[in-house]
Amino acid sequence: MRLRVITKYLIRVHIGPFLFALTALTGLIFLNAVAQRVEGLVGKGLPWTVVVEFLVLSLPHTVALSLPISVLAAVLYVFSDLTTSNEITALSAGGVRPARIMVPMLAMGLCLTAFMLYFNDRVLPEANHRLKNLMVDIGRKSPTLDLREQVVNEIKTESGMDTYFLTARRIDPVTNELEEVTIFDANNPVRRRTTYAARGEMAFNENRTDLYLTLYDGVVHEVQSDRIGGFQRLYFTKQIVPLRGVGNELERRFGGTERSDREMGFAMLAENAARREAELDSVRAEMREKSLQAVRLALGLPTPEDSVALRELQAQQIRGEVAMLGDGASILSRDPVTQGIVITARTRASRGLALRQTANRYKVEIHKKLAIAVACLIFTLLAPPLAIRFPQGGIGMVVAASSTITAIYWAGLIGGESMSDRGIADPALTMWMANVIFFLIGAFLAARMARTQISLRGGALDGLVERLRMRWRGRAPEPAVEAAG
Repeated sequence: MRLRVITKYLIRVHIGPFLFALTALTGLIFLNAVAQRVEGLVGKGLPWTVVVEFLVLSLPHTVALSLPISVLAAVLYVFSDLTTSNEITALSAGGVRPARIMVPMLAMGLCLTAFMLYFNDRVLPEANHRLKNLMVDIGRKSPTLDLREQVVNEIKTESGMDTYFLTARRIDPVTNELEEVTIFDANNPVRRRTTYAARGEMAFNENRTDLYLTLYDGVVHEVQSDRIGGFQRLYFTKQIVPLRGVGNELERRFGGTERSDREMGFAMLAENAARREAELDSVRAEMREKSLQAVRLALGLPTPEDSVALRELQAQQIRGEVAMLGDGASILSRDPVTQGIVITARTRASRGLALRQTANRYKVEIHKKLAIAVACLIFTLLAPPLAIRFPQGGIGMVVAASSTITAIYWAGLIGGESMSDRGIADPALTMWMANVIFFLIGAFLAARMARTQISLRGGALDGLVERLRMRWRGRAPEPAVEAAG
């Protein structure tokens, strides 16, 4: 009965600080997120219902970030307050160990973890998807928002005479920014150009008919079919590529946009990751088969299938279809077999790299959503012993500890996501590293809670700073002098 009363009391005193922290942090993050996108809403003449929908759909992403931090701040504040008012000391004197007091907090953390798992799987992806579609609809006068990532987008001019093919690893539909752009221009049969750029920006003219691509840090490969081995390579730091008369052709033709990794639940992310890995295995198998084919042709032992492939390569060279694919073709244009092998290897290697990066991105999103949800439970393990060690730290200790832990945690997630996206480390390792570290620290501090000397003297945050300053100067702090009665 006594423990039941204590449990109800702990839960009751946590509700207020938790709701306050959640409201304050959500408000701050929400205002920052809205401020970044308000430019896309200004001057559009939107009805108030659209603005309200935008605000509501922007809220789930903010809650996903603020809820774990609110759990940490609330538990730190409450246990610091309980220690300052000697309630922890009274409970210990009554036979209730400090570690036993953590059980209700861990139960609450487990409930919040379950809620966050459901939230990250169902609510957050759907809200992100609807928000992106809303932003696309608001900016529908920009036809480029129909371009899709990591596929070949065919862009035709209004006259239908010129056609361009554009691919990009990532396209931001709000800012119109692109990453790892490739543009193939085969409109001139004599001068076929392929442009590669690290990043780019899309913009339209005032009449919204001409598209201007501003590309940065790239190279242009030009294959000249009017002379044997004709090839030219031009490097640039900035180049503007005008695509005229594409406005009417690129108006939205679908009811919605494809889902990105942040718009998918766990099942959809796992399915897409498995599909990309299957495609990657297929690409690797094709590369092995092409390598064996090259060996057989080099040894003069071609199979009937190799002979058919050889005749097809020769026909492609005559038509000029092979020469337009890259600089390797121009260098080896007199050898159609070697030329075809070089082009095939380069194409499949690029495709394999894109598939591996995409699969890693889906896996990163799965582990990130899981790790953020589990962080609610880990923070409830870490905060109580940390607060008890600094009983008079007050609100300063809560703010300092919460800010430091949050900064370290999110830095670990962001750094781990970057490393996993580039294939440096496995997503299961990088996305869970911060959780594992804080869990070990929390378990260590919780195991030492029974040994903690709870005293009102010397536990304040400023006292800790003073002791560290005195040690840095090489002398011990002076003992406190008590006034004689």
